[in-house]
Amino acid sequence: MHNPSLFYYLLHWCVSAIALLVTAKVMSGWTVQDFGTAMIAAAIIGVANVVIWPLLIILTLPINILTLGLFTFVVNGAVLKISAALLNGFDIQGWLSAIIGALVLSIISTIFHYVLI
Repeated sequence: MHNPSLFYYLLHWCVSAIALLVTAKVMSGWTVQDFGTAMIAAAIIGVANVVIWPLLIILTLPINILTLGLFTFVVNGAVLKISAALLNGFDIQGWLSAIIGALVLSIISTIFHYVLI
């Protein structure tokens, strides 16, 4: 079984920060001050995805079932809005920007991770 090294995790973190910077350039309403802010934001988003996302999914399960899972996009946007609220230099204006930005970030991040890692 392959055991990833610390370098792998650092590379993954850097690629996530780059994806966040690119998303901020592509999306209107998104602001990321610099690469250092993107690194911290990527770490905060990672922790939020582990801690907050499952809780929100459980709490919104009935509406998520009614919308056939489409409400998950709103949950992803909420996690990003919460993460942005915790860090100066990372800002997301509006819920629509957060929801669409979550999708854009996911696509960009997937492409970058596939190509670079």
